[in-house]
Amino acid sequence: MDLSPRYQGLKLKLYLALFCAGMSILANAVAMPQDAAPADAVNPLIGSSNGGNTFPGAVMPFGMLQWSPENTRGKHVRTASPSGYQFDVKRIRGFSLTHLSGAGCAGASGDIPLMPVTLPLDSSPSLDAKDQHYAANFSHADEQATAGDYRVTLANGVAVELSAATRSGIASFSFPAGKPANLLVRASDSEVGSSDAEVKIDPANRTVTGSVTSGNFCGYLAKADQRSYYTLYFVAQFDQPVTATGAWQNESVHAGALAARGGTGWDAKGFPQPGKGSGVWLGFDPAKGPVQVRVGISYVSLDNARANLVAELPPSLTLTQLREQARDSWNKALSQISVEGGTPEQQRVFYTALYHSLLHPNVFSDVNGDYRGFDQQVHRLEAGQGVQYANFSGWDIYRSQLQLVTWLMPERGSDIAQSLYNQAQQNQGEWDRWTHNNGGTHVMSGDPAVPALADIYAFGGRHFDLRGAYSSMLKAATVPTAHDASDDGCNVECVGERPSLDQWLTLHYIATSSHSWGGAAETLEDATADFALSQLALATGDTANARHLLARAGYWRNLFNPKATPQEGYIQNRNADGSWPAFKPESDDGFVEGSAAVYVWMVPFDVHGLFAQMGGDKVASERLDRFFHNKDGSWAVTNAGPLHAELNNEPSVETPWLYDFAGQPYKTQDTVRTVLERYWKDAPDGIPGNDDLGEMSSWYVWSALGLYPEIPGRAELVVSSPLFTHITVHRTDGDVTIEAKGASAANRYVHALSLDGKDHAQPWLPGDFATHGGRLIFSLQSDADKTWGSAAQDAPPSFPAVGS
Repeated sequence: MDLSPRYQGLKLKLYLALFCAGMSILANAVAMPQDAAPADAVNPLIGSSNGGNTFPGAVMPFGMLQWSPENTRGKHVRTASPSGYQFDVKRIRGFSLTHLSGAGCAGASGDIPLMPVTLPLDSSPSLDAKDQHYAANFSHADEQATAGDYRVTLANGVAVELSAATRSGIASFSFPAGKPANLLVRASDSEVGSSDAEVKIDPANRTVTGSVTSGNFCGYLAKADQRSYYTLYFVAQFDQPVTATGAWQNESVHAGALAARGGTGWDAKGFPQPGKGSGVWLGFDPAKGPVQVRVGISYVSLDNARANLVAELPPSLTLTQLREQARDSWNKALSQISVEGGTPEQQRVFYTALYHSLLHPNVFSDVNGDYRGFDQQVHRLEAGQGVQYANFSGWDIYRSQLQLVTWLMPERGSDIAQSLYNQAQQNQGEWDRWTHNNGGTHVMSGDPAVPALADIYAFGGRHFDLRGAYSSMLKAATVPTAHDASDDGCNVECVGERPSLDQWLTLHYIATSSHSWGGAAETLEDATADFALSQLALATGDTANARHLLARAGYWRNLFNPKATPQEGYIQNRNADGSWPAFKPESDDGFVEGSAAVYVWMVPFDVHGLFAQMGGDKVASERLDRFFHNKDGSWAVTNAGPLHAELNNEPSVETPWLYDFAGQPYKTQDTVRTVLERYWKDAPDGIPGNDDLGEMSSWYVWSALGLYPEIPGRAELVVSSPLFTHITVHRTDGDVTIEAKGASAANRYVHALSLDGKDHAQPWLPGDFATHGGRLIFSLQSDADKTWGSAAQDAPPSFPAVGS
């Protein structure tokens, strides 16, 4: 999800020309020793500028708690970045317990910021409109971010250290001598505000408890999401005596008070109201040493937050030990892929991309198995389910992130699938496309939960209620609802799971005028969803519906106008009466975060059918050449205009591999390597756009392996060339070993390939390779081999509609 002013002014895209050539050595980047553990290669500051929207704070793999700074540009009611952190912004207003990595819009979560200040509380922090009083500057020279560990010394002299367990964390605040030592608990100040907040101090037991009720993801774009849908509870235990207390609500400040209540509310535009909010502060004696606080969180209750804290942070556990536990957990997760060769920078970028791929979805159930559902009721885990997960940017992650997570961790993938089904059951049968905690936000387009579930099943996540989930999805795809016929939330947040489903069932496309963000884009997304649903139908033995759904997947052809321009055909908007409106390939009319030139390629399950519509492989390949290059032959793969690829956003991510289908896999190899080497780097601007909860980083991981899951709902992998000389993917169902002796920037072209000791001339791998493992040996060279993988019979498969 990009969400930028370029596309209807709807998205926050933070392109910054702030870095000189030497910037690549910033952010604690050092040469990676060959024997270093993979967690040591992670640089959490990668992606913290250039619109990557990542956060650098302390977190466990898929952790519920993400303890990270909230930067401020001097406007208290707006975040510096959707993740709370922007590399060029050198002022911090708090350290919040929850975050999303790589999202767009105006932010999300950022709950319960704690802020150490060295001045008396003589005015309400809610009135600090420009964050001049109760915020502090910092320098990157005083900042350190590694996997599971974040530290910074603020300009006010306070040294902050953070580390995390799954549902809890420990922070240390070392206050300078001779100044007030106060800690603000800004209960109401979630990144996009709150409808309610409550906080209480128990000085005798050195404890603060409270909650915040929020939501409002992308709420400034439509009334449909200007609402709360989750409550976060927290319990904070301090190791030092509390010497003073106070509270504030809106403009009122009460020294000595022990409690406060009140949210920020939202203004008419959906942003937090200036001057509103509540919180408390605690005073300490800096002479007694650092103040440590242990925090547990829950989305169910204070009792559960306390139980999570007790279970994960026993009294004997130190901050140093917690850091080591977090590092060990990251090493275990990241070690599932071991790489050799490449440069130290490439290894850092690779392991950071894998790290970012494993941040979401997030654990949402407590240690006792409780979680709060979409119906706002407390539920328990299903039989056989290990964890309930939350935070699914469906439109993004169905393309490659869920495949990667499930490939490496099939049981986690199974739990994610069950979590999605649980959410739908609690949401009156609707599978929301972008879920945040225990609420649906409807953001983006299509019905991405279907390919998401099919991806998980295809890549080995089999321990979930497949039949129940399939039955629910089939009903949603065949029975129109009132939400499907509603304009609420449109464009960005159309509330229907299948907007204008009635048109899909009668016209066999989504028309120019519909209840969707864009008819042409919705048509392509629905076609992909129906193809994926056909694969789930096959998995359940429902062959009749599998054939019917595959036929529906072919409806994309109804929007391919062979005479869209005098030169060539395109997917384009179509009126309900069958007529074609005016058209320009560079226009985004009918599309979502992309132009017609971008979306014409988005038929990943029937590429051969698409190429046939275009006039054959040769014509399609020539069009791809123009798509990826300017007229002078230079590369045009990001920010090159609407007629070219945008490999910093999801609608383009599958396009480099299309050459594999056209008999020119050497061009796939060249294009993928060019993007990896030019646009991904070990620097704050090292991700070319929104990371979208790990989707774009997962694209990098797959690309560095020389493989990609091109077809949603299928486990076949298309091939480019590996970035490293030796790669091992450790899996419970069989390792994948990839050898590419001599792989380098120059040696990017495949000359030969063997699979399990046998010559393999196909630029793709069968699904059982992904699910059972195997050994690939690449022979690479510096000159393009135009013969390998070029035979028509060796091209990757397509799945045309029945009878087409």
